Amino acid sequence: MENSYRKGEIIELTVIDPAEKDQCFGKTESGMGVMVAGMLAVGDRISARIVKVRQRYLEAVCLEVIEPSHDRVEPVCPVFGSCGGCKWMHVGYEAQLRYKRKKVADALVHIGGFENPVVQPVLAAPEPFHYRNKVEFSCSNMRYLMPEELRQEVLLKPKGFALGFHAPGNFEKVLDLDTCFLAKACMNTVLNTVRKFAVVRGLAPYAAKTHEGFLRNVMLRYSERHDQLMVNIVTSWHDRELMEALRATLEAALPGQAMSVVNNVTTRRNTVAVGEEEFIVSGEGFVTERLGSLDFRISANSFFQTNTRQAETLYDQILAVAGLGPDDTVYDLYCGTGTITLYLARHCRQSIGIEVVESAVKDAEMNARLNGIGNAVFFQADLKDFHQMQEKLTPYDAPRVIVTDPPRAGMHPKALETMLQLEPERIVYVSCNPSNLARDGKEIAARGYQLTAIQPVDMFPQTSHIETVACFERSV
Repeated sequence: MENSYRKGEIIELTVIDPAEKDQCFGKTESGMGVMVAGMLAVGDRISARIVKVRQRYLEAVCLEVIEPSHDRVEPVCPVFGSCGGCKWMHVGYEAQLRYKRKKVADALVHIGGFENPVVQPVLAAPEPFHYRNKVEFSCSNMRYLMPEELRQEVLLKPKGFALGFHAPGNFEKVLDLDTCFLAKACMNTVLNTVRKFAVVRGLAPYAAKTHEGFLRNVMLRYSERHDQLMVNIVTSWHDRELMEALRATLEAALPGQAMSVVNNVTTRRNTVAVGEEEFIVSGEGFVTERLGSLDFRISANSFFQTNTRQAETLYDQILAVAGLGPDDTVYDLYCGTGTITLYLARHCRQSIGIEVVESAVKDAEMNARLNGIGNAVFFQADLKDFHQMQEKLTPYDAPRVIVTDPPRAGMHPKALETMLQLEPERIVYVSCNPSNLARDGKEIAARGYQLTAIQPVDMFPQTSHIETVACFERSV
């Protein structure tokens, strides 16, 4: 099709699919494909301005929703569209689940080359809001101004202090929040209590450009099953008396709440909420969460799934497709702090977790002791080095089942090759990125495995992210 469109031209189109990077895909009446930026829903009829003309498609930005989709709902958050956290809050939850299922299926077909993959309906979260057990707020000396504030002569909030989330694409400015609709109620109480305390005490917010200031981050963790809260205040230096005063203020704001207060201190010139040194102000310095019948101790900087209820659903799906027997050995690659390894251990003879991060391996071993599990073993190893793994794993049986839960980027090609050289009967691939699941799945299938199960689990309502459990079985 000859592309006769011009940059700057106003066009009308209908949105037919969500796409990556906060975009959607649509087509004009002439059939030209358009990648359009904006908070849109499938079925929206919109006007848009062309910003780039490609040979086979256009890039555009939405100007107006002419006719809204039936999937649209009114976002509950007053800063929706400015905050980068909940990109799909304008879409009804049932529609979100449809979009996510199609996203997995499309990736498997178009990237993985699988014909008619049977993707099961997405397992919905019981709570589409207030589900996160971890939230990280940032502090800045540059508050992001909302569009309506730009027209006000007198601002209701100071410009020089903000506690909330970074504005999308801006490492300096922070959107000041009163409520996060993904956080627990106690977390929002902490947010507002710390902000008031900081303003009254005149605490200097961290400036990302000059690397000056005291208060950097407020990172919160909550144990849903044990009702425990951890408040981690990240600062540029430690002030014991100030932290004690903040502790007392927080306890007054949340009477009866089981709570630990810790102070992570860092001098690094970045905005990452991880300290070089940690001071326990009160409590034990960790929370304990339960998945199934297992307890996991979570410190300030430990990794743990951010949706407790759906983590249990996810792990049950892994267990179901793994098909473990009492004499089986299972390997858990990228095991982190050992949650999946330990979840599987009671259903097989030996469960072996492999992880490159030393601190995570130590946490995994501690979690095994905490739960009295003696048939789980953890090794620190780089999955890219097959010979290193062979040497460490020689005393153990070869795995009949391998579970791999790689980071968003997917498996490193050498790690994927290492896994395939082990020749398990079954591979359970857990992915938070359908594109990379499809890419790696294509290679797994090329080595004699069939894709036999695909189960998406919605860990992150109101966002485009989706977790998927895929099972590959070796052809006989």
